[in-house]
Amino acid sequence: MVHARGEIGPPAKRRRFPVPVFEGILPIDRAGVPKEVIAGLTLAALAIPEVLGYTKIAGMPVITGLYTILVPVIVFAILGSSRHLVVGADSATAAIMFAALTPLASAGSPQYVALAGMLALMAGVLLLLARILRLGFLADFLSRTVLIGFLTGVGVQVACGQLPGMFGYAKVGRDSATEIYNWAKDLGQTSLTTLAVSAAVLLVILVGDRFFERVPWALLAVIGSIVASAALDLSAHGVSTLGAIPSGLPHFVWPAIPAGDYANIIGTAVSIFVVILAQSAATSRAYATKYNEDFDENTDLTGLGLANIGAGLTGTFVVNGSPTKTAMVETGGGRSQLAQLVTAAIVLIVLLFFTRPLSYLPEAVLAAVVFLIAVKLVDVRGMRKILRRRPYEFAVAAVTAAVVVFIGVEQGIIVAIVLSVVIHLRHSYRPSDTLLVQGPAERWLGKPLASGAQAAPGLAMYRFGASLYYANASRFAEETRAIRKNAQPPLE
Repeated sequence: MVHARGEIGPPAKRRRFPVPVFEGILPIDRAGVPKEVIAGLTLAALAIPEVLGYTKIAGMPVITGLYTILVPVIVFAILGSSRHLVVGADSATAAIMFAALTPLASAGSPQYVALAGMLALMAGVLLLLARILRLGFLADFLSRTVLIGFLTGVGVQVACGQLPGMFGYAKVGRDSATEIYNWAKDLGQTSLTTLAVSAAVLLVILVGDRFFERVPWALLAVIGSIVASAALDLSAHGVSTLGAIPSGLPHFVWPAIPAGDYANIIGTAVSIFVVILAQSAATSRAYATKYNEDFDENTDLTGLGLANIGAGLTGTFVVNGSPTKTAMVETGGGRSQLAQLVTAAIVLIVLLFFTRPLSYLPEAVLAAVVFLIAVKLVDVRGMRKILRRRPYEFAVAAVTAAVVVFIGVEQGIIVAIVLSVVIHLRHSYRPSDTLLVQGPAERWLGKPLASGAQAAPGLAMYRFGASLYYANASRFAEETRAIRKNAQPPLE
């Protein structure tokens, strides 16, 4: 067996500590360290503008986006199991948080930041509780079909919310339909300079990715807009910029909130916990399988839980296992959490020495970056594949997406959980039952029950496609009786 590091033989055993630590880093392949450094630089180049954009989705101060890829990344790199999973701000959890917290406090206010920190702490505690109870397997019960529909709905909702910012006026409305209506109604307020900035950013990223995909075009667009804003004094021409951003490291602080708000956000914490559990486990499992590596989803729960607690105590918001950031590292050649530690070091340097240039960044640039991120969440190809293969599950995914877009993200995740359970029960109640016949090369093939196929004259081999329990026992009995009754020739 050939490993990702180029070694031949069985997978190397990881060094074990009394408490699982460094499982995503050890053993270190010294020959691969340069690639890890390059992958870390690549992740920093791509993730920095991305997490700055996620602060707009989350309603948080811009600097907190950088905080999400500092302490949480380091904590998970040390305590997680996956060698590949990258934690950080995520559009789905940010959207859930924004929908839940805006009725309680003004976005970006100290009270809002405290609520966001407490939400991260609560999600972290739930993840640790799941680890103690060894509930990592629960991730398997959130249907991938429903998850595609949920993320598609989040993409539509977030994209709609960025249109006013790209055109230079304030967003009005709490749901996508109202936001689109108000955006169209207020087109007369468009700032042409702001719209030109947004269009330039979209053009640079889209055209650049079309021809040179490995170049960090989003980062180049952000840097270019900062230079142009400072040189041309765009704020004097009606372009809103971020303004002064504090430099330095985050401070450890307890996010104090009114006692009555705990009950208001516990439901949101549960919703976020479910999304983190499902999305992180799915991503970790995919890459562990790809590289034939050990993976313990319960150990990952420890890393994710403490990463969120670290986020809550350092003034930022909830973090999640990110499929996009994980793919960035793998594309850059990273094969362990060493690459993520390099990224954290780059973010540390930016926080200490380069926050002042960010004050010139036009808000429309972040709106355009977030708009593109949101559009990528709309998985048209995945929805088409579901429609072609399983029309029933497509309807379920479409309902989930519609609930997110027209009602809300938190309600959407509740629907996603309920519908996932319904799909699971439907599969166990109406499994794919077949009659087995021998095919070429002594292989057994499944045929539909209606075919009446026999393994040999007078012999039917019936395969029931699920575990037998009280709900499907009558179906099992009915099908076996029908097979016997309709058999030609009669069964012996």
